[in-house]
Amino acid sequence: MISAHPLAGVYAAAVTPLKDDSTLDLDSVPALANFLASRGCHGVVLFGTTGEGPSFSSKERGEVMRALKENRPAGSRLIAGTGTPSLTETIELTKSAFDLGYDAVLVLPPYYFRKATDDGLFNWFSEVIRKAVPAEKFLIGYHIPPLIGVGFSIPLLKRLKNAFPDQFAGVKDSSHDADFARSVGDAFGSELLVLNGTDSYLQMAMEHHAAGCITAPANLISPDLREVWDLIRDGKDPSLAQARATEKRHILEKYLPFPPALKALMHRLHGLPRWAVRPPLENLAEDKIQSAFDELNTA
Repeated sequence: MISAHPLAGVYAAAVTPLKDDSTLDLDSVPALANFLASRGCHGVVLFGTTGEGPSFSSKERGEVMRALKENRPAGSRLIAGTGTPSLTETIELTKSAFDLGYDAVLVLPPYYFRKATDDGLFNWFSEVIRKAVPAEKFLIGYHIPPLIGVGFSIPLLKRLKNAFPDQFAGVKDSSHDADFARSVGDAFGSELLVLNGTDSYLQMAMEHHAAGCITAPANLISPDLREVWDLIRDGKDPSLAQARATEKRHILEKYLPFPPALKALMHRLHGLPRWAVRPPLENLAEDKIQSAFDELNTA
């Protein structure tokens, strides 16, 4: 059974539109939002890893958040990545997102201090929630220890859920660890919102109470992911749709990091503007774009 949480669904960890000089392409935000909505996404997540979140200032994040809010597709949910190593900046960005009417925020742990204890992380998130998250809105923790070195233990998740049963909605699980996905489901059932970050795990995660996903490849493969989600909702077998999503995920993983590959392929496959990436990332070489394009077409 699909979680009844209002944020359950399929989300793209959206790329951030950039011009060739790596400045924001705010005029392209409506095209991106409408593209994702038209391909089955329940909503858009800004400034995650795929959105190059840490590469942008608070002012820049605010500009994109406003541009998306002003061009929100009907029925589309909006989630903003507001986590930074700074407690003060995270609180300010989180307040800004909710002032704009966003449905939720996605918040990384303060990743500079990699040896922070569960007590320290609990205190940090407690301050963010108390000072910035309205009673009717949601914070989602961003669990991605392979990249940032800091994550959410199950005891920490329990403490946060017990202390803030409504505002602390749950976690985006980008651990790419199937055992963790099963453990979270076993520990919480459907009480904790879990949005999986690994396309190839979506069926398995949802069979262990996950409510959907937030993924980078959803910028391209959201129709397959939405089909998995819909079939599980309807009590049907999603295996074929899951197999397609898994195959395409594995192709895209050959062309990491995701942001330059996705931007190039969204242009080649769907005619979206040819957005750049911000240094230190580099645009994908033309021969690699062609190779990825050919592999996806074959799939």
